[in-house]
Formats: sequence, C-alpha cells, structure tokens
Amino acid sequence: QVQLVESGGGLVQPGGSLRLSCKASGFSFSFYVMSWYRQAAGKERELVATIIPPGGSTNYADSVKGRFTISRDNAKNTVYLQMNSLKPEDTAVYYCNAVLPTTSWRRWGQGTQVTVSS
Repeated sequence: QVQLVESGGGLVQPGGSLRLSCKASGFSFSFYVMSWYRQAAGKERELVATIIPPGGSTNYADSVKGRFTISRDNAKNTVYLQMNSLKPEDTAVYYCNAVLPTTSWRRWGQGTQVTVSS
C-alpha cells in the first residue's frame, strides 16, 4: 500500500523555524521525484520545492529561496523540508508529493498545517 505521511507542522512565530517530514512506504522511494507543495486558504496549490534523484538536485519557488531547504534520506524513505525565517505568508497546508519520472504515476500525502502567527 502506497502511503505518504507528513508530520512536523504546527504554530510558529514569525522568524521561527519548522522541519516537516514525509515518510514514504509502498514504493521504491529512491527512484522518485519528491516535492513539497502548499495551499493557503482560498488559494491554489503551489509548488514549494523539489528534489530529483539520483543526485539530489533541488529546485525552489522564488518565494522560499534562501529560507527553505528540501532534503531526502533514502535509507529512511523520508523527505524533509527545513523552513527557516518563516513569514505569515508561509501559512498553509503543506503536502508531500511523489512522482515517478516519465510516467503519470503520482501520489499525495494528507497534508500538515503550518501556521505562522504572533
């Protein structure tokens, strides 16, 4: 059974940090492109960061460059999103996404809420 389970969300003050985790199971994790998306209330889901196998090259949305870092641990089947210098506009539900390159196969996690507020 394919599963993506996010954790690590919560309430944090502006300028603070959070680390999100996404534990994958049911597929060969190391071969898949892993991404984090987010969706704020009333807005469309947007791509935040992507990490591409096998070398681990990364891409980021302009709005998070220099503040967020995506990484993966293939031995633990887990992808992370380290979020620093958080801003109120980072408030959203964050979703983990897995894609098998050159196919239409993709899966989503259930999402984890991140709220940045004082």
